Amino acid sequence: MKFEDLEVWKRSARLSAEIYKALADLKDYGFKDQLCRSGLSVPSNIAEGMERDSQKEFLQFLRFAKGSCGELRTQVYIGQEIGYVEKQKAQAWIQESKEISSMIVGLMKSIKARMATENCTVNSEHSSRETEN
Repeated sequence: MKFEDLEVWKRSARLSAEIYKALADLKDYGFKDQLCRSGLSVPSNIAEGMERDSQKEFLQFLRFAKGSCGELRTQVYIGQEIGYVEKQKAQAWIQESKEISSMIVGLMKSIKARMATENCTVNSEHSSRETEN
């Protein structure tokens, strides 16, 4: 499977693009840059983790992506409070980032379960060989 096939990547990439577009005219470049970077970090970490060589590395990058969701939400709350982000738009972004975060958690659980199953299979095969000897 490719990262482009993951619904969580698609949704996080769409959210990132939406944030970039909505903040295009914002003159507070420091705030805009930080908010855009945290939004961009979510799909980027999902993609980078998927391209790594191991499930363990993928999990680590999913943790980064989940952390970036929290960072993004924090910045959206602040952006709304100081008048940079309209309330309706902020609420939509916050809800979407919460859903993306939940999807990341689900993906992490799935990977952990697969790793545990694979580990059990490897251990049982190893035990079978020891018994045969």
